[in-house]
Amino acid sequence: MFFKSFFDENLAQMSYMVGCQKTGEALVIDPARDITPYLETSRKEGFDITSISETHIHADFLSGARELAHQTGAKLYLSDEGEDDWKYAFAEEYSHQWLKGGDQFYVGNVRLDVLHTPGHTPESLSFLLTDEGGGSEVPMGIFTGDFVFVGDIGRPDLLEKAAGAAGTADQGARQMYKSIQAFKELPDYVQLWPGHGAGSACGKSLGAVPTSTVGYEKINNWALTTENEHQFSDELLEGQPEPPTYFGMMKKLNKEGPALLSVDQSIDQLTAEDVEQLTAKGTAVIDTRSKETFAEGHLKGTLNIPFNKGFANWAGWLINYDQDIVIISDEEQVRDIQKALQSIGLDRLVGYVLSEEVNHQENLETYTSITAEELEKKFKNEDDYIIVDVRNQSEWDEEHMEEAIHVMLGTLPDRLNEIPDNKTPIVHCQSGVRSAIATSVLQANGFKDTLNLKGGFGAWKDYSQ
Repeated sequence: MFFKSFFDENLAQMSYMVGCQKTGEALVIDPARDITPYLETSRKEGFDITSISETHIHADFLSGARELAHQTGAKLYLSDEGEDDWKYAFAEEYSHQWLKGGDQFYVGNVRLDVLHTPGHTPESLSFLLTDEGGGSEVPMGIFTGDFVFVGDIGRPDLLEKAAGAAGTADQGARQMYKSIQAFKELPDYVQLWPGHGAGSACGKSLGAVPTSTVGYEKINNWALTTENEHQFSDELLEGQPEPPTYFGMMKKLNKEGPALLSVDQSIDQLTAEDVEQLTAKGTAVIDTRSKETFAEGHLKGTLNIPFNKGFANWAGWLINYDQDIVIISDEEQVRDIQKALQSIGLDRLVGYVLSEEVNHQENLETYTSITAEELEKKFKNEDDYIIVDVRNQSEWDEEHMEEAIHVMLGTLPDRLNEIPDNKTPIVHCQSGVRSAIATSVLQANGFKDTLNLKGGFGAWKDYSQ
């Protein structure tokens, strides 16, 4: 048997390829939208991708299942559990088989037993793998998707918070408890292959270790050691992070079928002089340079989302799906940035401006970062300044400045009216990364004198003690 995992660090998302070396057939589980790694691996290892499966309709990334089926002709194995509202609408276009708990299917001589594991979503499936071709009569591991992670379990509140399905959070928590009891009946030696690792918003405290075993999780995963159902539900629902606004769109697109990608999609090179006109007509212009470089000089109306691990997440929060997008970046990063945007369905990248061209412009906007000591001095005159805390709700609840107002970064574009236009905003997060993005949002929306707190709340706390 062949086994390979793929990790998208931008989304903390895991996908897998399983192959039968005797028959040359391969299965891809939960493919990302960029299917290049699967095609390259199958060519290198001599496999034909004949099967594609998904554990559930994803909310945090755009699936590559339709793209992979379109390019390879592989058969789709998709959930037929849950209500009719959450069925894959695009499956009829391709060879497919609907799956329910208790079913099984094969990839060559590798057997996949289907478990219905609702909780994160009603249609959620897990796949228990047995390598019959290798002579095994017992399962090797289980693909759990967003059901069980290393150290945590999937959140049941996304349908309610991101897709507007009222009442589903409590129902999902009850379903998750029952699913966990069944999971604990699996043998301890079964390996755990989850759909996400640390950094995903699909759970509260996902581990950074990519794999585990059922036995290890029985001992160390809080959800598998909590026996009281009410206590389990309360702990599961409490303190879940705000789901990014794009999660609702991901559920919709993954259900209906993501658009097929054009390999030759053109991206025009533009000039810095074009940017003012573009922003005026509603184009989102994302400056992907570092926050330090952006602070020293940037074009008016641009948003600063540095191209790093958090790029796709914050782009999904802050960019509308009906907007054209232009990026400011180095030329060698343009295609990688495009892939990151496409991974969450932001497909309207129409142009780019070279970073070096912006660096050489005159009359650029700047912003100032101040220290905690400078903040204290400035805020003695409360009539002139307003402190804006852009951290998550859980961070705010734990501790915050009494004088601050709370506007979580991802919600900032829709809550600008909460910031008085007769005061200078002083923005902070925990360390200074998110507040730099927030400062660019405020400047682009007319708060030109916005100040950024250097080192964030952590620096303020150290100073004030």
